[in-house]
Amino acid sequence: MTEENNDVQSGVNAESETEGVTISTHPGAQAGSSVTNITIQQNSEKNSLGLAGFVLALIAVFLGWVPGLGWILWLAGAILSIVGLFRKPKGLAIAGTIISFIDIILLVTVFSALVGVLSFM
Repeated sequence: MTEENNDVQSGVNAESETEGVTISTHPGAQAGSSVTNITIQQNSEKNSLGLAGFVLALIAVFLGWVPGLGWILWLAGAILSIVGLFRKPKGLAIAGTIISFIDIILLVTVFSALVGVLSFM
């Protein structure tokens, strides 16, 4: 028998913990039985730069038509999203980078159309 099983049989609580998973074994109410509790804690890592970049890129898509503001929001969202790619979790940073890429295409298209219209006046 292992040492943990010896502890359970003698009535001593055995407990082990590995990367957010806690397993504790207690003697049961009946002789020879035991109760095992398993607790799983999720890793709560946050990528604040990726989240901020995603939000700014998303806002830039909708406010891109405002002169100056669209470019500033796009630039800030793109920079924060790209920096967020080097941290974990990467999900929102990837989404912010993709939205920033789409947003620059929209901004250049709108700016080019505006310059084209103004050149004919």
